[in-house]
Amino acid sequence: MSDTPATSLAERLAARFGDTLTVSTQRNEITAELAAADLIAVATALRDEPGFRFSELIDLCGVDYLGYGQTEWDTTDISWTGFSRGVEGQAMGRFDWAQRPRGDNEPRRFASVVHLLSIEHNRRLRLRVFCADDSMPVVPSLTSVWPGVNWFEREAFDLYGILYDGHPDLRRILTDYGFVGHPFRKDFPLIGNVEVRYDAEQKRVIYEPVSIQPRVLVPRTIRNDADLMQAKAEAADHWREN
Repeated sequence: MSDTPATSLAERLAARFGDTLTVSTQRNEITAELAAADLIAVATALRDEPGFRFSELIDLCGVDYLGYGQTEWDTTDISWTGFSRGVEGQAMGRFDWAQRPRGDNEPRRFASVVHLLSIEHNRRLRLRVFCADDSMPVVPSLTSVWPGVNWFEREAFDLYGILYDGHPDLRRILTDYGFVGHPFRKDFPLIGNVEVRYDAEQKRVIYEPVSIQPRVLVPRTIRNDADLMQAKAEAADHWREN
């Protein structure tokens, strides 16, 4: 049986970078985790060295792992009245930072995830860098390696509050002027902080605390869907046959 492209790339990454990278493969997709201090050197090597040639950075995003792996809906227990569904929210949003339901699956709260493409070798690679400080998440900017990442890093800063050290113009890009907070963080209130209405007597728009009661309507869960498992099995059969 010949090696899959993912397997051969994982082996090359391990041989080239050693303990600098922690390489894992799932669903024939490779993720390489590394420290923030090593990001620029590794990224430059992945872009320039003939064995990799990841010339294209196709995406960068932030991730908030607060409460990762924990579900808010319990649908396994039944009663005479039916399955259990929605549960009470733990805070104005989903979580309160002081009482956060942090799991043991991830070592830090925030991470910056980069998706790379090698056109020359027809390979894809995911890099994940955890921010060392949860209260002030900082990672190096990749604008010196792939200049097109500029807007992606601004988006991650705006939505998650991740600071990209060395970015030439790190400003908000999606939220309005004067916006407070970072709306994609798990402890950001899903119903917002204030509500706005027009007061006919005062003849002006006024801002008041939100009066809506928070409810969990959409389950936050992690699962392996049947179609993904089937695709994985078919891919394995394909490589065995070839």
